Amino acid sequence: MRPGPESVSKRLAMPDATIQTRGKVLETRGAVLYRVELPNGKVILAHLSKSLADAGASFAAGDDLLLELTPFDFDQARILAGTGA
Repeated sequence: MRPGPESVSKRLAMPDATIQTRGKVLETRGAVLYRVELPNGKVILAHLSKSLADAGASFAAGDDLLLELTPFDFDQARILAGTGA
């Protein structure tokens, strides 16, 4: 008997393990996309979370951010908030 779509989707679902870190905006790449430097010196692309994009948030070069990365892709991140520091 073949598994139904529900059991397949449960096996393929990503775990909720995310990594939160801080970063500094180096450059704006559009309305919701930024080039950000992590504390270890790595430069990545980061995009605004849906709630920040809906609120019209924007950041400038030098702003500090709170970021969320997945353990599967360390080249992209979601911006959760500006830290104001």
